[in-house]
Amino acid sequence: MNHAHHPTEAVDLNGRYDLYGPIHKGLRKAQCDLLVRLGNTDFAESGATAQLLSDLRGLLTLAAAHLEHEDAHIHSALRARGVVSTDRLDHQHDDHRGTFAELEALVAAIEAAKPHERSVLGRRLYLAFATYIAHDIEHMHEEETVAAPQLWSLFSDAELMAIENRIVGSLSPEKAMAFMRLMIPAIQPAERAAMLGGMKQQAPREAFDAVIEFAARPNLSAEEFADLARRLDLVA
Repeated sequence: MNHAHHPTEAVDLNGRYDLYGPIHKGLRKAQCDLLVRLGNTDFAESGATAQLLSDLRGLLTLAAAHLEHEDAHIHSALRARGVVSTDRLDHQHDDHRGTFAELEALVAAIEAAKPHERSVLGRRLYLAFATYIAHDIEHMHEEETVAAPQLWSLFSDAELMAIENRIVGSLSPEKAMAFMRLMIPAIQPAERAAMLGGMKQQAPREAFDAVIEFAARPNLSAEEFADLARRLDLVA
């Protein structure tokens, strides 16, 4: 998949199913929020860093899982429909995995360091994570402007939804909830209502209720949650 691209390129949905959109919005928001926290944390204060480093590890775990999902379900589907190569995206994924290992090594170094050493290591982690985000945002842009049109040309929306359902079906309940926590506050109100409205119709009631209580309510403002409740006709 050797396509030159420019960061300002945009590809309109034209009513097609947005397979990449919600998860990429969730990852972008979570990464940028975490970058701000890395930038304003005093790493010399060990108490201030423990939760931050735990949250970073959690995000990297989800990012790694996201790559596996794309490899196993999206890239394989493209190859099965005759796309000559997904090598470019595959190589970008491999680069990300190498970066995850480097970031984990920095996290472990901070945890093992003496207080006077942590500020230097914290700055290194901040810069390394910022660089990773820069590469990942460009990578996601390529997926949304190069891979997505290929998917639209080769698959119906029903087939794209089936791919997404296979990804969701491969998740543990804990990981599925973690991904919902990323996506729900990052997407538009109408997108949020459409995603959760579909879940309300198709998923077991206890699973839907859990997402509302543990992913939507804690991660939305009062106004955003009230809007969602109105759109989904949720009982107060």
